[in-house]
Amino acid sequence: MRIAVPLEQGSGERRVAITPKVAAELVKGSLEISVQHDGGHKAGFFDKEYEAAGATVVDDPIPGAGAVVLVGPPLPSFLDSFDQGSVVIGLLAPFTDADIVHKLAERKLTAFAFEAMPRTTLAQSMDALSSQATAAGYAAVLAAALESTRFLPMFTTAAGTIPPARVLVLGTGVAGLQAIATARRLGAVVSAYDIRPEAAEQVESLGARFVSAPTEEDASTEGGYAKEVGEDTQKRQLEALAPHVAESDIVIATAQIPGRPAPLLVTGPMVEAMRPGSVVIDVAAPTGGNVEVTVAGETVDCRGTAVMGPLDLPSRVAGDASEMYARNVAELLKLITEDGDLKLDFDHEIVDGACIAHAGEIRNAYSRRVAGMVEL
Repeated sequence: MRIAVPLEQGSGERRVAITPKVAAELVKGSLEISVQHDGGHKAGFFDKEYEAAGATVVDDPIPGAGAVVLVGPPLPSFLDSFDQGSVVIGLLAPFTDADIVHKLAERKLTAFAFEAMPRTTLAQSMDALSSQATAAGYAAVLAAALESTRFLPMFTTAAGTIPPARVLVLGTGVAGLQAIATARRLGAVVSAYDIRPEAAEQVESLGARFVSAPTEEDASTEGGYAKEVGEDTQKRQLEALAPHVAESDIVIATAQIPGRPAPLLVTGPMVEAMRPGSVVIDVAAPTGGNVEVTVAGETVDCRGTAVMGPLDLPSRVAGDASEMYARNVAELLKLITEDGDLKLDFDHEIVDGACIAHAGEIRNAYSRRVAGMVEL
C-alpha cells in the first residue's frame, strides 16, 4: 500500500505527518511512502532525506494512494481528490467540523482521527493528542517568557536582586504538566490549578504548588480526565482562582475537555486585576479558550496584560513535534496493515474507536451528533 504525505493546508502549519526517520521504518515494513515536494521543509526535513530513507518525492502524492496521512484537518474540498475507499489519518476535527465529517462519508473514505483514539494503555503509542500537547505546553512557556517584561529566574546582580517570576498553570493534563516543568527549568516560582484533587501529587512532584478549588462534584472521567461541572461549582472555582491570577506574572491556561468547548477559568475582570506587563497564554484557544477575553490567533492588550490565543504552538517546535507525531502515525499504520496491505479489524478496540467513517457510514457517535444525525 502506498502512503501519501501531502503538504499541510493549515495557515502557519509547519509540521509534517511522516519524518524521514519514520519513513525508513515504514518502507522496511513493506509500505511505500510518497512525500509531496518540500512537504517536510518547514519542519527541517528535506527531500533528499526522504529519498535516502526510501521514500519517493513527487509533486502530487494523492492519486492512487491507499492512505493519506495529515497533521491538521483538511479542507473538505481537498478530500475530493482522495480515491474513494482510501484511508485518511490525522487530527481531523471530527467533533467540531460538520463539513469534514459529511465529506468523509460522502467520499466513502475510511477515516481515523487521533481525537477519537481510546484513552487506554494499549493506545498510548498512538496518542497524538498527548504528544502534541507536550509540544504545546513547552512552546507556551517560551512564548510567555518572550512576551513578558520580567525575567523568569531570580537574578542577583550588582544592580540588585531581581525576584523570580510567578507562573500559574491552569489545567494539569499533558500540556499543563509540560508547562510546569518548563517554567520550573527556567527558574520561575510555579503554582498550578486543576479541578481534580488527585492532580496535586503530580504537580508537587514537579516542584510546583498545587492550587485547589472547591468542588463537591466528581470532576474526573473514567479515564482520569477532567469533565464539565455545574454552574455553582464553576462560580466558586472562579472566586477561588481570582487572587491567584491577580498575583501571577504569567498565566498558562491549558484546560480542555475532549469533545467539548474549553471551560472558562479566567474572566475579563480577573485579567484586568493583573499587573501591567503580565502575560496570559491561552493554550486552549483552538477549542474556545479558558480566558474570557481570548481572541483565537491574536494577542489582546487588556489594561496592560497581553492575552495571547496562539493556534500554532506545536508548530513552533515543528521538528520534534513532527517526530513524535510521525511515531504516532506509524504505530497506527502498523496496526491497520499487514505485509504492506490494508487489514482492518473492527473487533480491535483501537481500530473501532479511532475510526470516524468507513464505507459511507459515520461510525463515531459524537461525529454523528456534529453532523446533525443523532442527539446523544
